Amino acid sequence: QVQLVESGGGLVQAGGSLRLSCAASTRTFSNYVMAWFRQTPGKEREFVAAISRTGATIYYADSVKARFTISRDNFNNMVYLQTNSLKPEDTAVYYCAADRRILAATMRAYDYTYWGQGTQVTVSS
Repeated sequence: QVQLVESGGGLVQAGGSLRLSCAASTRTFSNYVMAWFRQTPGKEREFVAAISRTGATIYYADSVKARFTISRDNFNNMVYLQTNSLKPEDTAVYYCAADRRILAATMRAYDYTYWGQGTQVTVSS
């Protein structure tokens, strides 16, 4: 069992940046594949980025490539999402997700067992 707590969301103007953080309460953080998803009202949860256990493999949604960067700190049990050049369409609740069973990072929400409560990101035009 692992608990995930996101932070770092907020209100930002278009073109701005935010650094989202996710703290994991587990002593075996390096065993977990980690990912970020986002969701807006009335829509399904959307994949944003995923990172393998060692950080060697990373995936991004096409919509955020070259603007967002996922990273992890296995010593401090943290995963981050640096969001740059934000657009109004990036407005959503951003969720951190984790799983220790899957062999590799995936883009499918149903592959991840553990989820945080989410942090709101609002980008004004």
